[in-house]
Amino acid sequence: MPLPALTPADVLVVANRRVPVSMSIAEYYARRRGVPRAQVVAFPMPDSEEISREEFDRLVAAPIEDWLIRNRAAERILVIVTTLGVPLKIRGSEGMQGDRAAVDSELAAMYAFLHGTRYPLAGPWSNPYFQREVPFRHPDFPLYLVARLAAYTFADVRAMIDRASEARNRGIAVIDLRGGWPDEGEGWLRSAAARLPGQRVWLEESRIPASGARDVIAWASFGSNDPARRRRHPGFRFLPGALVTEFVSTDARTMREPPPGWDYGDWKRPETHFAGSPQALAADWIRYGATAATGHVYEPYLQFCPRPQILLPQYLAGRTLAESFYASIPAISWMNVLLGDPLCRLASQ
Repeated sequence: MPLPALTPADVLVVANRRVPVSMSIAEYYARRRGVPRAQVVAFPMPDSEEISREEFDRLVAAPIEDWLIRNRAAERILVIVTTLGVPLKIRGSEGMQGDRAAVDSELAAMYAFLHGTRYPLAGPWSNPYFQREVPFRHPDFPLYLVARLAAYTFADVRAMIDRASEARNRGIAVIDLRGGWPDEGEGWLRSAAARLPGQRVWLEESRIPASGARDVIAWASFGSNDPARRRRHPGFRFLPGALVTEFVSTDARTMREPPPGWDYGDWKRPETHFAGSPQALAADWIRYGATAATGHVYEPYLQFCPRPQILLPQYLAGRTLAESFYASIPAISWMNVLLGDPLCRLASQ
């Protein structure tokens, strides 16, 4: 028997009143998914992807907290959906004990804050839903599930939302090893392949990156950190509902579109960088036809990336995107971002 799923009644959609595309996305998603009108809110926020901690506290977190309290909704809201135009990341100090973070990951920790828990800003905070396979609910799990409806353009996001509503449980999962790199991440990818039905897996073990796959419902890889992968587009054909996850440090660093012709670069050659990095961009996968993608706004360190051996089996078993993602990440108040409709799930054929 399938587990109960999250519903539109569990969702709060948040837009930036100062950014027209943010408002348009919020309205489109709420109409497409049937989110109650009262649970679509807009606040005047900075029109900037990167903000200070003070701006986050005062202009992003405070109005959302106030809405939850005034509407007695802190318990019944389980999911917060941010939109393109809502600030993306909080600047701060670097390193494992740094205090910079993804806006969405800090919002995930808001539930505990509203209930009197004070956690240190420095470093990651343990995710209480990590590795769980039970329905998400309050107060059992003291956090919010946060997902972002964002990509390069409104058209990209609208297509992502539409594909989520058409998702079906079919197709293959492409799991792409670097080949010859016996590290922890490669072990996680092999474990993910072992936990999925064999007929639904393309496990690429060579040093030649997977390309040209058709009917792809999931892709897990090292992305641009694979030294053999030098092209942004792998030539995959994604199915509605397709999820992409990669071990890439800065793939959600921006939702700005790079210039035509830009491709993966070299850390030693700044002229090859875009938005401060030569690495892959999570928004590419939405443009190329995926329905969801994981990412990081700053360096997360490998141990805090999504675990594909949890994410993919849960998602392909029919769990919602939001529950599958949060079950796969060890920490919140950190660097992780989920692009996609949190309610997306792969319906049975």
